[in-house]
Amino acid sequence: MAQILAPSTQWQMGITKTSANASPISSKSWSSLLFRQNKKGASTSSSKFRVLAIKSENGTINRLENLLNLDITPFTDKIIAEYIWIGGTGIDVRSKSRTIPKPVEHPSELPKWNYDGSSTGQAPGEDSEVILYPQAIFRDPFRGGNNILVICDAYTPAGEPIPTNKRHRAAQIFSHPKVIAEVPWFGIEQEYTLLQTNVNWPLGWPVGGYPGPQGPYYCSAGADKSFGRDISDAHYKACLYAGINISGTNGEVMPGQWEFQVGPSVGIDAGDHIWCARYILERITEQAGVVLSLDPKPIQGDWNGAGCHSNYSTKSMREDGGFEVIKKAILNLSLRHKDHISAYGEGNERRLTGKHETADINTFSWGVANRGCSIRVGRDTEAKGKGYLEDRRPASNMDPYVVTSLLAETTILWEPTLEAEALAAQKLALKV
Repeated sequence: MAQILAPSTQWQMGITKTSANASPISSKSWSSLLFRQNKKGASTSSSKFRVLAIKSENGTINRLENLLNLDITPFTDKIIAEYIWIGGTGIDVRSKSRTIPKPVEHPSELPKWNYDGSSTGQAPGEDSEVILYPQAIFRDPFRGGNNILVICDAYTPAGEPIPTNKRHRAAQIFSHPKVIAEVPWFGIEQEYTLLQTNVNWPLGWPVGGYPGPQGPYYCSAGADKSFGRDISDAHYKACLYAGINISGTNGEVMPGQWEFQVGPSVGIDAGDHIWCARYILERITEQAGVVLSLDPKPIQGDWNGAGCHSNYSTKSMREDGGFEVIKKAILNLSLRHKDHISAYGEGNERRLTGKHETADINTFSWGVANRGCSIRVGRDTEAKGKGYLEDRRPASNMDPYVVTSLLAETTILWEPTLEAEALAAQKLALKV
């Protein structure tokens, strides 16, 4: 788990301000905001996002910047903990803040808390109390200082995990001795789409219209090809500050779509880090006045969907002879294809069509360097005879606790019958 540590380098991100003689603009005309790093040198205060004074419709200026960016550390030992949990849809993130008497280094030092589950679709009104158990902590890039973000899972007052608490089951799988011994690594590629507010249309697209065909947008540069880079870069730095194991980011094939990668992460950490990264991205897009979408196929037609490709390996796969272990894992995955598809995200049938770098949702396939397969194995893995596999089936709105734990369960704990294994191996042309 990420632990709270004093940052060695402090940074600030701000929104560019208009010049003194520029005419004021209304919030309606803000299509995007530019984040930039403050280059005046490190401040004595902690890292945070600078907040622009907001112009209301009646012309009154709400000057909140100084208060929002106050450094409270010289005046109190108390910190602010933002408790984060997954809401009733299974994909929405909720949070609320509380004061903690002093800085903490481990989630076990934090108290449990509760919330109104009837307002999140997670409990009836007559018995609405849901209990939050702190599970992982990260530095807070918005408040800075010793303040923290706290990833929680949710339980009934009797201590039973509520239905949307997928972390509890994942933790059980990752604590199994066989799984612990295999040290499962995950590298998750989270794709997402940025939408213009009010119209739910991709950032940079003409409202109600379409840009030029796909081709020039992937990993591109230029105002006519790359839309939302400032949000992606702000998110990248915020995740690094928070202690999230973010490993990269890039513009995607469809304009207005981006991706960030988290990993390699071991076991349950993969889910904790992805959920915290999603929360930070929600907060940044909130500040920028842009809508974040994890829909697996936000625009119908000849446009790429959004996935959450999951790269996976075990200790045995990473050692000499590991390619044979990978092939055995692929065989197991083929036999549980329907189980995985049902758990890999809502609306995934709109994305997994066999087009746009996907395999058909009803057919399991694998291949080396083939992005049109369910499972891709890299050329480097084939050449070295060890490495990892990429499961390309998960949708962008998948629950990382579900996907990572299911991969571990299917490939480490689950054993097919010899007959089923032989038939699957013949069908997939796998010699295991």
